Amino acid sequence: MPRPYPRRLAGSLLLAAALALPAAAQTTPATRAQDSLFVRQHYRKLEQLIPMRDGTRLATILYVPLDASQARPYPFLMERTPYSAGPRGTNAYPTRGPGPSRELSQEQYIFVYQDVRGRYLSEGQFEEMTPALPPTGGGKPAKGRGKTAAHDESTDTYDTIEWLLKNVPNNNGRVGIMGISYPGFYATASLPNAHPALKAVSPQAPVTDEFMGDDARHGGAFFLLDNFDFTNYFDVPRPKPLAEYAELFPLKIADAYQFFLDLGPIKNANQAKYFNGRARIWNEYLAHDTYDAYWQARNIRPHLTGVRPAVLVVGGWYDAEDLFGALHTYQAIEKQNPSATNRLVMGPWSHGAWSRPDWSQFGPLKFGQNTAEYYRRTLETPFFNFYLKDKGNFNAAEATVFDTGTNEWKTYPAWPPKAAQARPFYLGGAGQLATAPTSAPADEYVSDPAHPVPYAEGILSSRNNEYMVQDQRFASQRPDVLTFQTLPLPQDLTVAGPLVVDLWVSTTGTDADFVVKLIDVLPDDAADPAPGAANTTLPGTQRLVRADVLRGRFRHSFTTPEAFQPNVPTEVKYELNDVLHTFKKGHRLQVQVQSSWFPLVDRNPQQFVNISTAEAKDFQKATIRIYHEAGHASSVSLPMLK
Repeated sequence: MPRPYPRRLAGSLLLAAALALPAAAQTTPATRAQDSLFVRQHYRKLEQLIPMRDGTRLATILYVPLDASQARPYPFLMERTPYSAGPRGTNAYPTRGPGPSRELSQEQYIFVYQDVRGRYLSEGQFEEMTPALPPTGGGKPAKGRGKTAAHDESTDTYDTIEWLLKNVPNNNGRVGIMGISYPGFYATASLPNAHPALKAVSPQAPVTDEFMGDDARHGGAFFLLDNFDFTNYFDVPRPKPLAEYAELFPLKIADAYQFFLDLGPIKNANQAKYFNGRARIWNEYLAHDTYDAYWQARNIRPHLTGVRPAVLVVGGWYDAEDLFGALHTYQAIEKQNPSATNRLVMGPWSHGAWSRPDWSQFGPLKFGQNTAEYYRRTLETPFFNFYLKDKGNFNAAEATVFDTGTNEWKTYPAWPPKAAQARPFYLGGAGQLATAPTSAPADEYVSDPAHPVPYAEGILSSRNNEYMVQDQRFASQRPDVLTFQTLPLPQDLTVAGPLVVDLWVSTTGTDADFVVKLIDVLPDDAADPAPGAANTTLPGTQRLVRADVLRGRFRHSFTTPEAFQPNVPTEVKYELNDVLHTFKKGHRLQVQVQSSWFPLVDRNPQQFVNISTAEAKDFQKATIRIYHEAGHASSVSLPMLK
């Protein structure tokens, strides 16, 4: 959950009074000069506090087409957000929009933006990733009215839709919901016991399971860099509704690697000059360091049953926040709703990049097309038009997926493709990555928490999104990173689906992290890129394709961590997020293994202690061994397409 793009804010105004105002009365020369003329010419802005079943009122902004008072009804397209529904005030119009894209704005919907419970100008208490109520069956909302009525994000969505249908004239009785990142979670959370009028839902980069693979932790390892910055802004106490939030503490970082090294053990983040115990969510994240009831209640996936609206799940292969969420939301709906209309789109995007005006390049990679515009014009806009307006058709494939090795869109009747067959590649002696186990002795490295492996090259003040495609030669040159690679490939090789890591390891400590990377190595004799070439990567580049981490104490169970027995070979097996990538003829497959990824991930003391309360003395060097021989053969299995 990164800091959001500036979004729309709202104040409060009686709906009936707003409907009576002519459009010109809601503008001034000053605001006309700075705001979008298109929005003012085509939409009227309304602000309202909508009551929920327990009496809590949620601040909501509507942009109603100016011709909606005629006989032409419009559907609703809604976003529910913790990042502010603004801009606030009847004279303040968004400079873009009012829809989430130019294409949808031109189609004209009744656009609805709502501050979720407990955020900005909405009443009530905010709950991080609100736990879902038990299913009621039959698509009915949870029962009850009044101050003690049970509620969650599904019921708040239901109650909002019910109010909109009854109080906004000239609607066509249909509602769509979409959102990116945290708003993507709220889109997902609308699906259980959905309102009958909810016809189309698009969770985009949705926060889904924060312990397993989204914003808070990956494989149990805490994502320090992102959460330190994010909770400083997001976790400000709010005793009453606020139009704006201030940071908990001033934060200026020149060199993030050095800053977090100097910070020391993670408990030091609660020093007086930083969180000082004031950040409720930060404290919850650290207090719940296993997959306990706190995290399990915040996993929306088990609740995605009885899904009736059409669903379009969207994600980016280079999403540093919620790649896991997109893939696993889609899979949860597929598994639990075999007959649901559920489609997946995965493009060459960082977090939310499909909403940008242009996404033709990411770092050194050039795609030869505007992938964001392609998605919006051929998939997103037709999806909502068809299910909410009966306009056109929507015949998209089950999965529309971008091959990051060939820069081509591919379509499949299922994801992962059923034709993909797992093929193990074994980590062998002398840095070999082979198709059969070797008899070579174990490789080893010393992992030192005082000198952790950086997640990206260079001096960086904040997280560099491009680490997900960065040249890994800076890491392969370190003695605490093991590198294994194939011979040059005799033909193209396409990998489609999740990757399975199966390591046999030992450590002289009692805990360790394991970061595994899949890398595409360009030939050393490849020609330098010409001006305007499809990409600007140089010969010999070790281009990262996928990487992730498992905190070793969770190798058997995320609920019951377990120490390593020093120097005893132990299996560590976990899954990396999916890819669709073609390794071209002449390239090499490479795998790197390391035990730190700093400061993206917090440091493991390499002792089986409570990391959130660990002291500086608890952080110890450890010798890590990776085994190769039969019976202890370390490998990475890749789902291969013929």
